Amino acid sequence: MSTRHKRPTSVINLNTSAGARAEHRPYRLRTPVLMLDFGATSVLVTTSATNRVTAADVEFARQLAEQAAGFAATVERMFRGLPAGAAVTK
Repeated sequence: MSTRHKRPTSVINLNTSAGARAEHRPYRLRTPVLMLDFGATSVLVTTSATNRVTAADVEFARQLAEQAAGFAATVERMFRGLPAGAAVTK
């Protein structure tokens, strides 16, 4: 997936809270769904078609996983009071 160069026409900001959650829902007869639940608002991330997966879908899923891992690591660092870039050990 190429880097986005255009400015977005709209931005939706969903803030996490104690009830926020993310859930992967695999299905036997259709493509998987990633659900991001923010209480009264849910976001469903699916593939371009419900019955097949394209190379672009795979590329996006990998990019999403990589960016989510980076987000989680940064949040953990801040929670532990570590500076940006510091290692987080479990």
